[in-house]
This record gives sequence, C-alpha cells and structure tokens, in this order.
Amino acid sequence: QVQLVESGGGLVQAGDSLRLSCAASGRTSRGVAMGWFRQAAGKERELVASISWSGGSTNYGDSVKGRFTISRDNAKNTAYLEMNSLKAEDTAVYYCAATAALYIGVPIIRVDAYKYWGQGTQVTVSS
Repeated sequence: QVQLVESGGGLVQAGDSLRLSCAASGRTSRGVAMGWFRQAAGKERELVASISWSGGSTNYGDSVKGRFTISRDNAKNTAYLEMNSLKAEDTAVYYCAATAALYIGVPIIRVDAYKYWGQGTQVTVSS
C-alpha cells in the first residue's frame, strides 16, 4: 500500500503561481510512477502531468504545457507540481496518483493505470 497526501492548494488570481506537493508513504521502496490529475466541476478527471520513477521522463496535458512543471525528489518520497501563469480554467480539485512502475524511465498517462490516489486539494483561480 502507498499513501499519498497532497498540499499546497488554495485561492489565487489569474497569472499567479502555485506549487503543489504530494508526500508518499508506505511501500515506496519499490519504484512508483507518479502523476497529477485534476477534475473540474462537471468534468471528467484529466491528466495534468506524469513523471517516471527515475524522474527523467515527463508527460503533460496539452492545456498545461509550457506553464506547469512536474518533478520529484525520491529521497523525500515527494512529487511536486509547479504551476505558473494560472488561468481561471485551471480551477479544479487536483489529485496526486501513484502506481508501481514497470519501467523506471516511462511516465504513465492513463488515469485508470494508477492504483493509489490522494484525497485531492482544491485550486481556485479567480479571473
């Protein structure tokens, strides 16, 4: 089992920046791929960004490319999502996810491929 706890959400204005953190605990000795997803009211959960176990490969949703950056610190069992130039349409509940990595260098992008989920953190961007 892997437990995930997100932090860093809040209310910001359009154009501001915010950094989310996801602390993992439990059976993290075995490599896990991690990702950030978001779900806006009335919409399906969508990929924001994912990162391989090694941290060397990343993947981003089209709407956040160039504005968001995912990273991880395996020594701290923590993943981060740096969000810049926030827009009102970025408003959503952001979820951290993790799953056992088959390959250390491959990020996982499918929402149904993730086994473990955090409780979510609200990000609200006012225009």
